Amino acid sequence: MGPGPDPRILLRLAALLRPYRRRLALAGLALLVASACVLLLGQGLRLVIDQGFLAEDAARLNRVLVGMLAVVGVLAGASALRYYLVTWIGERLAADLRRTVFAHLLDLEPGFFENPGDTDQGAGEIASRLTADTSVLQTLFGSSLSLALRNLIMLVGASALMLITQPWLSGLVLLGIPATLAPLLWFGRRVRRLSRHSQDRVAELGRYAAEALTGIRTIQAFNHEVVDRRDYGTRVEWAFDAAVARTRQRAWLTGAAMLVIFAAVGVMLWQGGQAVLAGRLTAGELSAFVFYAVLAAGAVATLAEVAGDVQRAAGAAERLLELLDARPAIAPPANPHPLPTPVAGEIRLEGVTFTYPGRDRPALVDLDLTIQAGERVALIGPSGAGKSTLFALLLRFHDPDRGRVSLDGLDLRDLDLQALRAGIGLVAQEPVLFTGTAAENLRFGKPEASVEELRRAARDANALAFLEALPQGLDTPLGPGGVQLSGGQRQRLAIARALLKAPSVLLLDEATSALDAESERLVQQALDRLMAERTSLVIAHRLATVMAADRLLVMDEGRLVAAGRHDELLETSPLYRHLAELQFGRRSWSRASSGG
Repeated sequence: MGPGPDPRILLRLAALLRPYRRRLALAGLALLVASACVLLLGQGLRLVIDQGFLAEDAARLNRVLVGMLAVVGVLAGASALRYYLVTWIGERLAADLRRTVFAHLLDLEPGFFENPGDTDQGAGEIASRLTADTSVLQTLFGSSLSLALRNLIMLVGASALMLITQPWLSGLVLLGIPATLAPLLWFGRRVRRLSRHSQDRVAELGRYAAEALTGIRTIQAFNHEVVDRRDYGTRVEWAFDAAVARTRQRAWLTGAAMLVIFAAVGVMLWQGGQAVLAGRLTAGELSAFVFYAVLAAGAVATLAEVAGDVQRAAGAAERLLELLDARPAIAPPANPHPLPTPVAGEIRLEGVTFTYPGRDRPALVDLDLTIQAGERVALIGPSGAGKSTLFALLLRFHDPDRGRVSLDGLDLRDLDLQALRAGIGLVAQEPVLFTGTAAENLRFGKPEASVEELRRAARDANALAFLEALPQGLDTPLGPGGVQLSGGQRQRLAIARALLKAPSVLLLDEATSALDAESERLVQQALDRLMAERTSLVIAHRLATVMAADRLLVMDEGRLVAAGRHDELLETSPLYRHLAELQFGRRSWSRASSGG
């Protein structure tokens, strides 16, 4: 267990507040005015008792009460202004932080989110930081710090006015404050520890529920509802027990605080009452003194609470700043080399070796490969052969450990990342669609595309008919991940999206492997149109769909072990022959190779 977070880390966030310094200054002024008004009320209380009630002077009593009413009016206005300003600043800080962190995360390579380690976290954990941790900081800057400053002013002001009103009684109070704090701090630490434990339990509830609801089809298909109800119920009880333990300590904390504070007030009243009876103190001075003493005690208790909030916020800031400090492993060059216009699409890999972080076995080993501009190439091989890794290197999600990957003779590391990826189209085996309308998903690669361009791309992808049949046509919301579409429809929408981008190089993680015959026919027609006159690399899961490729590249354990057309590979490559046997059967080679 390492040391706790350093509260000084919060100072790094001060830069985010700099644009709002005028609002901060106005909030500070409102805070000072409100605090001064509260302190003035103590003097008003003294005057009401000494010069009003005890002097039996109705006119003076009325004047003092009207004066106090005016002070209360100023206090209400200043407090409302302070609350609005500090809440606005807290919300603004949270919004700026979320935007800044999210914008930075989009520049980090996919491996940062896929390979959790000592510093890298999974995407779910990072998403929770964007929401939960920024909310913690919003609470700190939007209320807790304002509360701390107000109570610090109250403590200083009340202590000074107590000393002015009655020095010897003030000494008793100021000596008693540390004794008052001891139980509050002890209980406070336990409450904070139990609060963290309770939050962890609630977070586990959310994780379990999200996982179950995402996989609801699998749960119901396997009749797993009874087990999930029981497991979720168990976690609910864990969360309840943690909340009750926290509430019990909070109740003890509240009770102890009330007991100690009112016992202290009782002692002061007894000592002060003796002084009033002896003529050393007026009743009004005693009332004002008790008022200030209660203010001081309450201020100290609040400051102790806020200290815990500061520690919690420092931990949240540390986690967010850790994300902001993460530097992309894949960085664009300072002076990128411009790509030729138009991009021809020649791809070359020279002696490329690559190993994923945290793994011992390389995914690609000394790979040499040249793909001519406009060539249609299929990548074939068992799982783990390195086919998807080759795609990741071409998109520069990773850089090779050794060797060079080039496009049109230019090393990918010398190119602007956005320019490189603008020239590459990707259609995944399970395409990712986003929450939004069909048109918004189509425009993903070309935000400025017109409706006519959308319709043309959809028509070429055999997607226009089903898109127009949707309730609102292209403006129909598709739901999270495009859940309202079938697998074949999602594939054709992804192909239309790639067509609209008009890339020079096309990467296809074969899109027909999990489709029915009719959907496969429509998708294959769309793919043929998409690959026309483009450099195309297809990861082939089914040999029948790629036998017409210009070249078939057989990969195994990160190496290129054979290359050629279907008939040649049947004769020269034992691995390809084995894969063909598995898919076509030993007697079907000739029919498969002839297209029968």
